[in-house]
Amino acid sequence: MSLEDFSPHQQRIIKRYYNNQDAIQCQRLAELVSELYLSEGKKREGVWKRVISAMQKLAIPQSRIDHLHKQDNPALVAQVVQELEGKK
Repeated sequence: MSLEDFSPHQQRIIKRYYNNQDAIQCQRLAELVSELYLSEGKKREGVWKRVISAMQKLAIPQSRIDHLHKQDNPALVAQVVQELEGKK
């Protein structure tokens, strides 16, 4: 589907969504930090997959993502969120 298939109102909504993608991903990452604190075992590994995906979408270097995952420390991910919020 192309953008022309949508009404002008829908087009504006879609454009705003993509313009705010960084803020959306940052908020998502912040929510995932709390899930990391509370999860353990297989569920924790699933949360880490979502954390990694969110960080990749935020263009965080893969080497840093790998380091954070290896450390398995939610506090370090929380620091990344604070850094990202400081850039706004």
